[in-house]
Amino acid sequence: MPGIDDVARLAGVSTATVSRALSGNGPVSERTRARVADAAAALGYVVSSDASSLASGRTRNIGVVVPRLNRWFFTAVIEGAERELLRRGYDLTLYNLSGDGEERRRVFDHHLLRNRVDAVIAVALALDEDEVSRLLSLGKPIAGVGGPLPGASAITIDDVAVARVATEHLLSLGHRRIAHVGGSEEYDLEFHTPGNRRLGYESALRDAGITPDPSLFRGSDFTIPGGHAAAIELLAGADERPTAVFAASDEMAIGCILAARELGLTVPGDLSVIGVDDHPLAAFFGLSTIAQYPERQGEEAVELLVQSIEDVRRRSGPRGSATAGRRTDAGTATPVTVPVSTDLVVRASTSAPDPALQALSADSPNER
Repeated sequence: MPGIDDVARLAGVSTATVSRALSGNGPVSERTRARVADAAAALGYVVSSDASSLASGRTRNIGVVVPRLNRWFFTAVIEGAERELLRRGYDLTLYNLSGDGEERRRVFDHHLLRNRVDAVIAVALALDEDEVSRLLSLGKPIAGVGGPLPGASAITIDDVAVARVATEHLLSLGHRRIAHVGGSEEYDLEFHTPGNRRLGYESALRDAGITPDPSLFRGSDFTIPGGHAAAIELLAGADERPTAVFAASDEMAIGCILAARELGLTVPGDLSVIGVDDHPLAAFFGLSTIAQYPERQGEEAVELLVQSIEDVRRRSGPRGSATAGRRTDAGTATPVTVPVSTDLVVRASTSAPDPALQALSADSPNER
């Protein structure tokens, strides 16, 4: 098995230079780094991760903590993060919090410490105060994705603006009686996303001279079955049904489309539907949506964390640590928010309302 001495001889450099070149620690010219990498590849030499960790104080391993694995958004964020980590030479360790309370406790008290991660990505986590405290006490860079995490940096979209754009799209088509399928009250207590999207929906209506009608709101759980059940409540037997629905997620929007079809309604002829996400199924259902690019959010989280790790290493040496964010003169971390852009994607599920239905909506009591 080739050793570091063999690589040094083939590259014509010292073993110390080989160590710096392959670990990324210390000054090495790009030309020398490339020559060392070529020599290592030719010999089949692989740096021991344990040795590299001992030398640098870093594991080149990022922990990703998710509430569950059976949701598209979470897996898409993981895919984006993993792709960027591999590009940068980092490993990913995944922690799933879907188990019972004891399993959750072990993740924060033992696993994150035992695996010696360099940083943590927290994906849409609903954490209690104690869990947040334990996560921050790791003294590692932390980035939240898909929801705020007190004391940590965040990769985020503007959920209020997203909802406004979706609702304004329906208004621009001529819809006036627009329903909203959002998050349930319980769901909103854990994540502010549903409440912010409802706020954007209602503000767009008010700006159009329409008073939001509470009877046109249904809370759900961001799933296809949940959206289906909410739409059945809104549409079945209604004396004055909505002409359009803004759903706070694509999965709920797809549930609305299926419910409309089940009730003999056409989409978009009888009911326009728009969601948020640009889920892989959105194109199949012809769903208009707001694309929020979760894979890009995962990539942005990695970029933020790796930059923080490198900044700390340059300032403090190989064994420094910090929470992701800008540093003050006192050395404490200031969390930062990195916005991710979104885009309106118009497909076949939205169109102008039927003139007869629009005439009914014009007489609706929620018009100012």
